[in-house]
Amino acid sequence: MKKLIPVYVRVPLIFFAVFGAMEYFIDSGDRPAFIKFPMVSVFLFVFLFLLIAIEITVSAIDAITYSLLTDEQKAKLEEASSVSLGESDWYKNLMKKLTKSAPIEKEGELLLDHDYDGIRELDNSLPPWWVYLFYTCIVFAAVYLIRYEILGAPDQETELKNEIAQAKIEVAEYMKTAPDLMDEKTVTLLTDPAELAIGKEIFTTNCAACHRADAGGQIGPNLTDDRWILGGGIKNVFHTIMNGGRDGKGMISWKGTLKPKEMQKVASYILSLKGSNPKDPKAPEGEIWVDDAAPKADGAAAPVAVAKDSTQVK
Repeated sequence: MKKLIPVYVRVPLIFFAVFGAMEYFIDSGDRPAFIKFPMVSVFLFVFLFLLIAIEITVSAIDAITYSLLTDEQKAKLEEASSVSLGESDWYKNLMKKLTKSAPIEKEGELLLDHDYDGIRELDNSLPPWWVYLFYTCIVFAAVYLIRYEILGAPDQETELKNEIAQAKIEVAEYMKTAPDLMDEKTVTLLTDPAELAIGKEIFTTNCAACHRADAGGQIGPNLTDDRWILGGGIKNVFHTIMNGGRDGKGMISWKGTLKPKEMQKVASYILSLKGSNPKDPKAPEGEIWVDDAAPKADGAAAPVAVAKDSTQVK
């Protein structure tokens, strides 16, 4: 029997439609669902197998049914199958409903008196699809006018600004609890011995070559005194480790090597070494750094040196 869509088009079309739907609705992150979840691949394989089996079964049934027809029935079936899509009755009825056009035999009843160089005008009705679309546009315009111009609903620009503002709030909240996304604004000082021990291990592996294992200073400055070239405190030290020191003579940036959580631990460990008095320390460099946010005792004298800018390095 004649099919509107050939089997070699129908089977891939149905399969890839189901495949696309599964990829769209299954959350598989940055990997395709059929790779991340083996059961999806199994399902797709079984589905394709069943699809082909159904087509083979239907084709066999059609062949058996055709063999049981009489010669007269076969002739009628072949005649119906040879009719093109545009000549089929259902297609003609559909177009008649959509266009509401009068048959050519009745055009004489529709002729108007208008005559333009021998061209006569017909009084045809507007196609129903056009009329309904026009009515839909009127209803849409009325709803749009009332919603946005009278009731004052937010327009697209306002909605975009609100979504951006909300996104910034959500990102800020996420940054507070996402250790690998922290920066010098959100980093906090660690005091847990286990975390400081990890910081010591990172320091010994990466920093001891320039600052010595006891942080007394070698190529780099002494990290155990109270003087800092680019500012002390967890935020400044974290910033220095992440972005590097002074151009041309400061240390390198470690953000390509260490994760933010690791930089937080090593920065906290460095600050825990204050006053450890290593043997033969390097001469102090920089100025005394005072944390303005730290609580001050009553009657305390004003500090001699002010905090350095946070973009400088030890």
